[in-house]
Amino acid sequence: MAQLWGGRFTKETDQLVYNFNASISFDKKFYREDMEGSIAHVKMLGEQGILTKQETDELVTAVKEILNEVEAGDLEISHEYEDIHSFVEAVLIERLGDTGKKLHTGRSRNDQVALDMRLYVRREIMATDELLEEILNTILTIMENHTDTFMPGFTHLQKAQPVTLAHHMGAYFEMFKRDRLRMQDIYRRMNYCPLGSGALAGTTYNLDRHYTASLLGFDGPTLNSMDGVSDRDYLIEYLSALATIMMHLSRFSEEVIIWNSNEYQFVELDDAYSTGSSIMPQKKNPDIAELVRGKTGRVYGALMSLLTTMKGIPLAYNKDMQEDKELVFDAIDTVKGCLALFTGMLSTMKFQKDKMETSAKNGFTNATDAADYLVNHGVPFRDAHGIVGQIVLYCIEKHISIDDMPFEELKKISPVFEEDIFEAVSMETCVKKRLTIGAPGQEAMKKVIALEKEYLSQDWKKGLPDWEKELLK
Repeated sequence: MAQLWGGRFTKETDQLVYNFNASISFDKKFYREDMEGSIAHVKMLGEQGILTKQETDELVTAVKEILNEVEAGDLEISHEYEDIHSFVEAVLIERLGDTGKKLHTGRSRNDQVALDMRLYVRREIMATDELLEEILNTILTIMENHTDTFMPGFTHLQKAQPVTLAHHMGAYFEMFKRDRLRMQDIYRRMNYCPLGSGALAGTTYNLDRHYTASLLGFDGPTLNSMDGVSDRDYLIEYLSALATIMMHLSRFSEEVIIWNSNEYQFVELDDAYSTGSSIMPQKKNPDIAELVRGKTGRVYGALMSLLTTMKGIPLAYNKDMQEDKELVFDAIDTVKGCLALFTGMLSTMKFQKDKMETSAKNGFTNATDAADYLVNHGVPFRDAHGIVGQIVLYCIEKHISIDDMPFEELKKISPVFEEDIFEAVSMETCVKKRLTIGAPGQEAMKKVIALEKEYLSQDWKKGLPDWEKELLK
């Protein structure tokens, strides 16, 4: 068992204890971040004169070689080591002898793993943001193509007022846009370098923490060494943001599942994103949407787990914090997979425009507009509400929509109605006259679509330093 801390101990750790304590089975996931952090640390030690130029060059070259060999599959990360840090240092010592033993000068595994996790999560925030951008572009395309696709809007899952598919999709655009804003916010708040915090109290070596931070693309060093090694707020924030993304995907999935049902028939899913039944040949099941909905609880669980882990931990580092990794890794992979699959399903989905419009008509979504018609002709709103209620009751008994009601029957209920009532309660009129910004009217939607296009044209990542290329030169 390869360990970095054997001097204090007179006998080997029990194998079960060792296995329980070891983290290499999952922290090998950020081998790249660990070696990039080591390269930056060694370069800083060289700049400060703590290592000679020869030692610096040998260590940097050797770490880059190890990184290349691992990525090429020529060097396996062995599970005989306790963690990824032990593995890298042991290979260096094997190759460089005493020079390899100097890699760890001026740092602890506490600040090392804190750095690795920040680098890893920072990269994953970028990847999550890119997937959110893809789903936003997909939604925007649907919005552009369906400003005149009428459908019922719902409250309490009851048909309420007519909207357009563009307007309905626009609600999800806003949700995922806020998710992207959360990615930016978390990135900026977490972008400080913990390396140099040591175990908890810094170090007596003359480290240049600002230089290390700049090499790794951070805005600066963390300002308290105890917090530097024990802060997991950024992980909790990221998991919270991931949980919110999953909540949005789950709501969207629920609607797709309903819309795909035989009762609604609003959408037809592409065969590539559906499955059949082993016994019922007529079935076409929305499995992707159902799995996305189901996996939401998995991400919620990761958030609650880390919150519970952190709630009773005194300063500074405690081994409990090792539990921050496996569930975070799983949550990240889950969300990224769900975003990619859902975007694919959405981009291939066919919308049944006629079914949507018929559903809006048959659901009396224009009832409010009929009442507004009466109000505009001098009828008090409460009386208009009652009159339209009678109209709806008549239509239910006759199995027709308001649009199909004979004009003479309308006049019997209220003599105020004129022939123009049918134009006033048509789906197109009901939607078109809603012109306030954020409403479903076509003119309002055009303005919103233009604003959303402008938003997507701005890339918040453009100004970020390309630190990795410089570091690995």
